[in-house]
Amino acid sequence: MSTRRRLSPDQSRAAAIAAARDLLLEAGPQAVTLKAVADRIGRTHANVLHHFGSAAGLQAELARSIGESVTAGIGEAVIRARHGEADPREVVDKTFDAFGREGAGALAAWLILMGDKNALQPVLDAIHNLVDELGQGDSYRPVHETTLWLVIAALGDSLLGGLMADALGLPRDTARKVARHHLIESTRPGEDKGEGQ
Repeated sequence: MSTRRRLSPDQSRAAAIAAARDLLLEAGPQAVTLKAVADRIGRTHANVLHHFGSAAGLQAELARSIGESVTAGIGEAVIRARHGEADPREVVDKTFDAFGREGAGALAAWLILMGDKNALQPVLDAIHNLVDELGQGDSYRPVHETTLWLVIAALGDSLLGGLMADALGLPRDTARKVARHHLIESTRPGEDKGEGQ
């Protein structure tokens, strides 16, 4: 008779979120169910339900986790770029990867289509807090506006970028290259950025 290793509540929640993220990346957001997560971590449906209250609770917690990891990576890249320790294009790459390879785009679109916009609030809050932090004491950089178009570009690319680029006969990474160019131009201090107004 096999015995399962006993996990603390925090360990169980962390294991469930990791499993949910794996399912998201492997099979899409529709695969992130309480039963699928329970099967993946060798627990019962009731056990996972106990920790999250509902499938919506699990999805909201997954969104929060993704939001934290997305903003941590992007924030680190921005700070390193400002100190000359990284190419500013890394900020674009981190953002596009977060929404593409890491599944934030698919999860966001799915939650919106399911009518559960509230589950996205942790992601939006995390991005908003990061933007406020990065914008402090940096008057010439339009941080809020830049974040808005960059996130929308990355989200759109994660959902439709490959198909659209193919339809237009463009390389798959064209949107990313355009975003890199715009980020560099929009964050460069200059006479056209409102100096002296």
